[in-house]
Amino acid sequence: MADRMVLTGARVVLPTGVVENGRVIVEGTRIAGHAPADAPSVDLSGHWLVPGFVDMHNHGGGGASFTSGSAEDVLTGVRTHHEHGTTTMVASTVTGDMDFLTRRAGFLSELVEQGDLAGIHFEGPFISPCRKGAHSEQLLRDPDPAQVRKLIDAARGTARMVTLATELPGGIESVRMLAERGVIAAIGHTDATYEQTVEAIDAGATVATHLFNAMPTLGHRAPGPIAALLEDDRITVELINDGTHLHPAALELAFHRAGAARVAFITDAMDAAGFGDGVYHLGPLEVEVKEGVARLVEGGSIAGSTLTLDTAFRRAAAVDGLPVEDIVQAISANPARLLGVDDRVGSLEVGKDADLVVLDAEFGLKAVMRKGAWVVEP
Repeated sequence: MADRMVLTGARVVLPTGVVENGRVIVEGTRIAGHAPADAPSVDLSGHWLVPGFVDMHNHGGGGASFTSGSAEDVLTGVRTHHEHGTTTMVASTVTGDMDFLTRRAGFLSELVEQGDLAGIHFEGPFISPCRKGAHSEQLLRDPDPAQVRKLIDAARGTARMVTLATELPGGIESVRMLAERGVIAAIGHTDATYEQTVEAIDAGATVATHLFNAMPTLGHRAPGPIAALLEDDRITVELINDGTHLHPAALELAFHRAGAARVAFITDAMDAAGFGDGVYHLGPLEVEVKEGVARLVEGGSIAGSTLTLDTAFRRAAAVDGLPVEDIVQAISANPARLLGVDDRVGSLEVGKDADLVVLDAEFGLKAVMRKGAWVVEP
């Protein structure tokens, strides 16, 4: 790796807009403002240059699980997503026994502390049995604040988000406790009414876990949580843009109502992401992946995704027709802000980490840089 490098000729997406024939200077691990005349350059003419992607909801990849794998397994999953442009990610857990989850939190916190992960997201066990999705119903429990706090404390300051069915006993109190501790309270896997969702937002909830999925549908007399989550400017909505979890019209509705500033593209990826079809486990449940779609062997419920964020980006541009600036906001800037790491990542700005993705004119991934080093060389 050269100490300095100038990336030239690309269409560069900055927080202020798209710069044609732009240049980004990399010095060591950071984006710099100046480079000497003799600094080596890389010609990226005809390509897009965008910030590294930030995934705030991810259970694994590359055949490895963040939920139950060893340290090497977790790092395998992390490297897999790096190769697909996600340079910053959290590890999401799934419902399990509380003792196991607290041990897992301590284990994952070590990987956060050494810089491999950006934090931990607890999805379950504090969710509704009516909307459990790919979670073991026998292990679900109400969101008692003491139990929620037990998980947060076990994470040693690395917990970033907890998904809750806030209508359950203890839900509102847990939202308040999480907000006071600076941890995102996310509404998801919920059977809440519109009114109950509004109450949770007023208590401090700020994220909708994979909007539309694992919650009541939008009704004209009983609008349920979807209407409340879309209409409130305090909520950022997660979207899984893989063509399976959402119809294009649902994604368009979310962008139209919430706007790009309130959308976060996520993968909700499980082990098969970047790996292939086969039989896997998501927590204690067996999952079959066929033609890229993960479903529980028993019951057939969708069980996470095999999505990587480069595919979500390409689909958003080529299929959904979203402006590239809006996609970058949803796939990089917004999740970085929510996770509290936007001082380092999420946009191409001087002083931030040199995390970036090179895409061709059709939005196919061509190169990935993380902290100034090529993960995928151009």
